[in-house]
Amino acid sequence: MAKRSSKGIAAADDSTVHPLFPGMSSPAGTGWDPLGGSDDRRDQSYLRKIKPQNPNQKLLMDAIKTHNLVVALGPAGTGKTYIAISSAVEALESGSVDRIVLSRPAIEAGESIGYLPGDMHEKMAPFLRPLYDALTDRLGSKRLRMMMADGTIEIAPVGFMRGRTLNNAFVVIDEAQNCTYAQIKMLLTRLGWHSTMVLTGDPDQTDLLDNLSGLADIARRLEAVEGIAVARLTEKDIVRHPLVASMLTVL
Repeated sequence: MAKRSSKGIAAADDSTVHPLFPGMSSPAGTGWDPLGGSDDRRDQSYLRKIKPQNPNQKLLMDAIKTHNLVVALGPAGTGKTYIAISSAVEALESGSVDRIVLSRPAIEAGESIGYLPGDMHEKMAPFLRPLYDALTDRLGSKRLRMMMADGTIEIAPVGFMRGRTLNNAFVVIDEAQNCTYAQIKMLLTRLGWHSTMVLTGDPDQTDLLDNLSGLADIARRLEAVEGIAVARLTEKDIVRHPLVASMLTVL
């Protein structure tokens, strides 16, 4: 058995296959890492403020700071959700709000995944995954779990928002293009004292039937209301892979 193991090691050393990123197979385990090579990134707390990558992102961030209600429209990859959640975390850390409330419609993206097992939180987990990811990136997984356990951060489906008044809260409504006009109207009227609400969505990527999405109509109507900001981002503001912006010009 010992001889067989030594042969395997020798064969690996003589291999003509070379790693794409030098250092990945080094004893220290270091090499290229999209997050900078931090070993404890799962428990790291990202409290530093984010910086806008383009003028429209800066306009969105400034609007969130100066308005209690903001509607952020734009294609996928422009940072709408990440900026909104980062602003919510900053407001919570500074003491401007007491809690964060995140909501998202439970709409499947063009295909049916059937009935999901588990309780309400387990059923909603696949739909709310993008929000969890952004919060984990800003707070760290341990701190996020603690804040969700004590109610400081609440993630709820749109259907559970009716009848509530959200005071001293930072409210983010994500994927609002999958809400009807009546649903968005209901969500907007949840805004309470000392609270900020941000709606994000892309009217061109709704998963509802034609003419059912109310986001574009709501945004058009709210632009005329003083004290409400409507930020519109474009393909030029996409901060994902450059091919995303190129594809959206032809799709």
